[in-house]
Amino acid sequence: MYLRNFTLFQNKLTRFKNLKKHYKPSMEGKQPFDFILVLDFEATCEKNIKLQPQEIIEFPILKINTKNFAIDDVFHQYVEPTTNKQLSKFCTELTGITQDMINGKPNITECLNVVDEWIKSKNDLKLDTENNPINFIFLTCGDWDLKTMLPSQCKYFNINYSNYFKNWINIKKSFAQMTGHFPKGMPVMLKMLNLTLDGRHHSGIDDCKNIAKIVREMASRGFIFVKT
Repeated sequence: MYLRNFTLFQNKLTRFKNLKKHYKPSMEGKQPFDFILVLDFEATCEKNIKLQPQEIIEFPILKINTKNFAIDDVFHQYVEPTTNKQLSKFCTELTGITQDMINGKPNITECLNVVDEWIKSKNDLKLDTENNPINFIFLTCGDWDLKTMLPSQCKYFNINYSNYFKNWINIKKSFAQMTGHFPKGMPVMLKMLNLTLDGRHHSGIDDCKNIAKIVREMASRGFIFVKT
């Protein structure tokens, strides 16, 4: 079974590499959003135990300009948990985030306020009167960040969060649209695109940078990013 699955993956990888000739490099004029905000949370965790609540401890955002797919700006904030203040050894080993890195940092409510101030300080990020994004959208690797993690934590602590977090691009779905292969995770996408995994996997900011590389490479092959 393993050999069969590996062979199927290798066949998909070969077919995908052959797709490159069908995508003409293009960075201009077609993307529906002026900016893509890459986001990748890290959260409290414990091996084989589901924490309640699970809480965000790293909140990174990369602002990508779709004219050239360069990173225009960076937001990066560590967040102090409210309930489970002590990080587990498993969490630190997985994410690289130590207790000293989160002690005394803003809680999630304060962090969301800082994010809002950061977004609204960018004159080129347009919002309507109800904080719906006009010319930008968030992008995540999977639906967990904005479908599960942020809503569940905000519900637990009775926090209202902005409308701009309520629509996003799941790059796994975008990647599947382009290649016909739904990836298990970020490393698979990097491998299929012949890109390196830089930094530490499960560091939020490093994951954002690697996801941004995937976004840029997909765009260079002519892929158009739409809300998923």
